[in-house]
Amino acid sequence: MTERAEPGPYRPGGEQLTAWLMSLVHNREYGKLAELRRTRPTDSHIRAGWYAPEEHREIYEKVAFLFGVYHQGRPVPSRGKGSLGAAARGIGDSRGRGPDDPGAQRLLSRVVASRRIPWRHLQHTVTRLRSCEQPPPSWAQLTEDLARWHDRKARIAYEWTVDFHQPPTRSRAGAPGRSAADSRTGTTKQPTRKDAST
Repeated sequence: MTERAEPGPYRPGGEQLTAWLMSLVHNREYGKLAELRRTRPTDSHIRAGWYAPEEHREIYEKVAFLFGVYHQGRPVPSRGKGSLGAAARGIGDSRGRGPDDPGAQRLLSRVVASRRIPWRHLQHTVTRLRSCEQPPPSWAQLTEDLARWHDRKARIAYEWTVDFHQPPTRSRAGAPGRSAADSRTGTTKQPTRKDAST
């Protein structure tokens, strides 16, 4: 009598898709990554759709396309971090990024103003992140956000706008009484007083 192996931990489709896409970069499957960058459906697009519930198949295929665009010529995969709005804060140059860059503001405004999923503007956003050498949004979160794009209660466009305009958080290194070297070692300098009795 054989025992069945316990299934692994449940991972939502967006995380499964991201794991598969990252494996393409890790394994240097450049042909499949090139297929993902094509606008016409390919075997790689269809494979990306396998991770989706049937009603979101197109979304998964197009997120795979965006992943392919971002990772063109990159030897190391990036899982991404945060929402598209948070990632778009990195768009810009030395004069300003995110809300301080007029181009980034216009781009995000076009993305969030659309009632339909704005694929062309999303592609432009990912391309700008790549050219600015900034990390992409979390591919898993982007997939889940786009699957809920039309859900009025989810308010994805609003959340992306809030994330884009969120003021930067102060790092601990910038706190008074702490230098950058102290923040790396985790020590703080306390002012010392001389004892008057000595």
